[in-house]
Amino acid sequence: MARYRPPQPPSSPYITRVGYERLRQESEQLWTRRREVVVALSAAAAEGDRSENAEYIYRKKELRELDRRIRYLQIRLPKLKVVDVQPSDPDRIFFGAWVTLENEAGEETRCRIVGADEFDPKRHWISVDSPMSKALLKRTLDEEVEVQTPLGKVHYWVVDIAYHPEDSDDLLPDLT
Repeated sequence: MARYRPPQPPSSPYITRVGYERLRQESEQLWTRRREVVVALSAAAAEGDRSENAEYIYRKKELRELDRRIRYLQIRLPKLKVVDVQPSDPDRIFFGAWVTLENEAGEETRCRIVGADEFDPKRHWISVDSPMSKALLKRTLDEEVEVQTPLGKVHYWVVDIAYHPEDSDDLLPDLT
């Protein structure tokens, strides 16, 4: 018996231009990969008994995973709204901002507010739907921000806000 999980609230439809291009590129590559998997699957199916054919079972699973991701991207991409304009008030935190924060211990951290489909903890890109982003949005320089974390409330001060139209780490990676 499965445990009931209420549906997740929909994630915000905002995305950066680079993030949108990355998802579109992924979609194209998935279709190419799918063609290759279908050829391999039909070759494996031609080998005979499918119940004990590891290649056939593996390719069926791979095809299911590809189809799931393709289906998600086909539904998600048309709903996304690309945000590639600078805000009218660059002294406030909005979508796409690089924000430098200082905690109570004096340690600084820098993060960027991006769409839910492109967040990346390694690059310090946080989702616009995250509690941290929600606490930061519309704040200004030197303003104190209180964020509720699993370990309790944490206080930060906004040290810097920057908007870069073209970031050096926004280069499209090779997804192959």
